[in-house]
Amino acid sequence: MQTDQPETQQPGTRDKLPKVVRVLLPLGILAIGWIIFSILSIEPEKTKTPEGKKRSIKTRVVALQMQDFTTTIRTRGIVRPHNEVTLTPQVAGKISRILPGFEDGTFFQEGDVLLELDPQDHESAVIVAQAQLARADAAHKLEQTRAKQAKLNWDDLGLDEEPNDLVLRLPQLREAKAIVDSATAQLEQAKRNLERTKVRALFNGRVRHRSVGLGQSAGPGTPLGTVFAIDFAEVRLPIASRDINFLSLPEGPEDPPIEVELRDSLNHNDTVWKAKIIRTEGTLDQASLELFAIAQVIDPFGRKSGHPPLRIGQPVAASISGHVLERVIVVPREGVQQLDRILLIDPADLTISSRNIEPIWSDEKNVVIRDTTIPDGTLLAVTRIHYAPIGSKVEIMEDPVKTVTEVVPVDKLNKGKPSRKEN
Repeated sequence: MQTDQPETQQPGTRDKLPKVVRVLLPLGILAIGWIIFSILSIEPEKTKTPEGKKRSIKTRVVALQMQDFTTTIRTRGIVRPHNEVTLTPQVAGKISRILPGFEDGTFFQEGDVLLELDPQDHESAVIVAQAQLARADAAHKLEQTRAKQAKLNWDDLGLDEEPNDLVLRLPQLREAKAIVDSATAQLEQAKRNLERTKVRALFNGRVRHRSVGLGQSAGPGTPLGTVFAIDFAEVRLPIASRDINFLSLPEGPEDPPIEVELRDSLNHNDTVWKAKIIRTEGTLDQASLELFAIAQVIDPFGRKSGHPPLRIGQPVAASISGHVLERVIVVPREGVQQLDRILLIDPADLTISSRNIEPIWSDEKNVVIRDTTIPDGTLLAVTRIHYAPIGSKVEIMEDPVKTVTEVVPVDKLNKGKPSRKEN
């Protein structure tokens, strides 16, 4: 019977193999790393551009021209009535009638009766005053008769001296005349109070709000409602300090007004209302340092002209024509680079140059400068260019070159002969 014997190994064989692995493994890792580093260190071949040929800058351009420019000041305001009052009665009484013209939003004419108070008490006062006047008049006539009789009696006595006032009853006559005058005044006052029970409109207007009802008692000083005139309205327009010098604002009634165009700020429709600045408030606002001008709008509700109504409290955008700037250059806002810098292009060789500008006027669309060194027809780059070396060639994009008054074709620009407007 055979027994399994374990394999015999020579001493030291098992210890030698791990040492070889331990030596070769780091060397292999280093070798692989060196190969990868060598591959990554190889620079790709650079595409060489022909010497002397630079990549051109593409841009859209606008042709600049010397011209006259009319400044336009834009501002905003709120339409308000020029005359708004709170109606109050002059006499006391109970409201007995409210006319249809005295409702919220209704129109009325000068002299229209808006509201009536109960007239009975005032009618009685008129009757009493008439009776008092009748008694006073009778007493006055009686005194006149007595005065005449006293004069006759004195003459019958045949005395040479003149009678005094007491003999002729002149004090009693003057007293009776004063009583008649007082009674007459009381009667006129009673009639006026009776007429005042009818509250009438003093101007052509519109009711903003009625604050009383039928049957309510009212007295002098009781607010009946708020009304405003409709012959014209006003708009209070703030003018910035930098824009004041571009306007000839009227300071007195003899100064000519300034034309203003108003547009609705809410609905942005095409309706335009004509207005005129007739005066200013004369002082700058302490918070904003703005000067407020008052523009007047005739017939704001269009009752005579038929125009759409311009309502009280409506916000409007105003355009005011200012001074004319002569011999200036209008630069589109999109052509102004950062820090008031523009890029000009010589139309002859289409090379670019940079120039800093000092605006004398600007708005949301244009920047106006005065620079006599820029000849007419010089092109302005209107594309945002982040890096433009001086003297670089420019390639005009296939877009017409525009000026304020004309369009210059691209083919003429590429020939270096842009069209120019004759001065």
